[in-house]
Amino acid sequence: MNDRHSRREFMGLTAAGVAGVLARPWIGNSRGAAADVSRARFAGGIQGANPDLVVFNAKIYTMDPAAPRAEAFATSAGRFVAVGRTADVRGLVKKGTQTFDAKQMTIVPGFTDTHNHAGGTTLLYEVLVGNPFEVEFVTIASIVEKLRAKARQLPAGTWVEGYFHDDTKLKDKRPLNAHDLDQVSTEHPVVVHHRGGHTSFYNSKALEMARITKDAPNPPGGTFDKDANGELNGRVTDRARSAFNGVGQRPTFTAEQRAQRERDGLAHISKQFVRYGLTSVHHEGGDLSALQEIRARGDLHHRVSYEASGRVLDSMIASGIMSGFGDEWIKFGATSEHTVDGSFSERTMALSIPYPSIQPPYKGNVTETQDDLNAWVEKVHRAGIQVNCHANGDVAIDMYLTAFERAQKLFPRADARPKITHCTLINDDLVRRIKAAGAVPAMFTTYAYYNTDKFPFYGEELMKRSMAYRTLLDADVPAAAGSDFSPGPFAPLMGIQGMVTRTGWDGTTWGANQRISVDEALKVNTMNGAYASHEESLKGSITAGKLADFVILADDPHTVPKDKIKDIQIVRTVVGGSTAYQA
Repeated sequence: MNDRHSRREFMGLTAAGVAGVLARPWIGNSRGAAADVSRARFAGGIQGANPDLVVFNAKIYTMDPAAPRAEAFATSAGRFVAVGRTADVRGLVKKGTQTFDAKQMTIVPGFTDTHNHAGGTTLLYEVLVGNPFEVEFVTIASIVEKLRAKARQLPAGTWVEGYFHDDTKLKDKRPLNAHDLDQVSTEHPVVVHHRGGHTSFYNSKALEMARITKDAPNPPGGTFDKDANGELNGRVTDRARSAFNGVGQRPTFTAEQRAQRERDGLAHISKQFVRYGLTSVHHEGGDLSALQEIRARGDLHHRVSYEASGRVLDSMIASGIMSGFGDEWIKFGATSEHTVDGSFSERTMALSIPYPSIQPPYKGNVTETQDDLNAWVEKVHRAGIQVNCHANGDVAIDMYLTAFERAQKLFPRADARPKITHCTLINDDLVRRIKAAGAVPAMFTTYAYYNTDKFPFYGEELMKRSMAYRTLLDADVPAAAGSDFSPGPFAPLMGIQGMVTRTGWDGTTWGANQRISVDEALKVNTMNGAYASHEESLKGSITAGKLADFVILADDPHTVPKDKIKDIQIVRTVVGGSTAYQA
């Protein structure tokens, strides 16, 4: 049987006796419904279950170490109830059971993204000056023209903002600067936000309104950058951007308009997630009410581990709500990332040595004092909430581990699994401490393909221990996949290709010593993702009793050329037995 199926071949299967399977969701809308099956197991199945669906004749990579490969499975009430050989599972078919001959297509568990800002409102309503999902080069002129069109719609003094800028994806081969943005308007403050989230580019009007001059000192944890002549170039990093808070006017919305925007944004991005095969996503905050409302109306297609900060986190602590509260669709997970340092892609993360390519010598931005970090980690840890910090550079990772080790000593908690968002630059001592702490790194996934144009700023020696999946997996640390969208695209297959090849869109290879196998990359994106939120008994593998979340692929990532993994078509994404996306 041919392992590879084009979209046309797959859609043609509808004429071969499975029209009903492809024409409607598997198996109806099960979102939010608890599984109604007995947990008494028999022969790889669950006793008393009446299968809704039986899929057979497939190449199934289960991610279950007890049975890593299978040919077939059955689902009932949103869960897998049997996994095994086609001959055995087909015997479970009863009246009313839908069946599907996969004709040797590849099936894997649904993918999990353990770090995503889920900015659907930005995608829907804001000016996008770069491509959110793919590698695409743009011109400075195109950025100016898009923002100029927006400026024409707004009164003078109102902010004109652009999003998803990537400084190394410019055809002009030079940085965007204040003079470029002055062409947008001299009457509006203009800002272009780097997709990395730690730097922004302002026009002269914005700098003037914020009273920032070339003599302004850099505040702690941020910089006002200058050109070769000592003049402000418009680039402002990390905490220095707070100087623009309260400056100028922004469009205002009623409470209902804001709520509608949040609902529509979340519904929109949920469709994008499942289009790329994501069935579970860890949200960095967001509007809980909007999440619940789109779930109620049937527009939440993926599962959410909600990561809280600010007032929501404070309310959880005050109310005694711990991580894990919720259900299979929306559940409180770790905190959202508590920022300790700057950005990898924007070259502001905190390093123990100066950046190889930057003069005068610069080691990045630490954005939190050790004392403040200690106090925050202890408060959250004592409350029974999974701690999560943004720590990119080795300096920041050290600070976070110091804070967690202190909190654990003061208030020991078994299996706390502190989450290290990004955990980009490691060394042997940090790996030892990460393992001892039982920490879960949520590391960049698509960067190894998407951001290789940033790697020369660090050099090969640092890249050998950056995004170090090989080192961490060899140390038995359950590193998980965290795209960090918006900073990086969230396509899991792009991430898997980068993990396997360490070769980017530009054909350059960096840190080849950190390559991992296809099976390991699949595990990072499935089982390790479930482990990151204490849900490994619920999802992450195709195992009887677990949630029926899976992805059908047009090709097998094990057999296609490694540089084509990202191009494999997602044929169907199924969440809880229901089709959430179909090509």
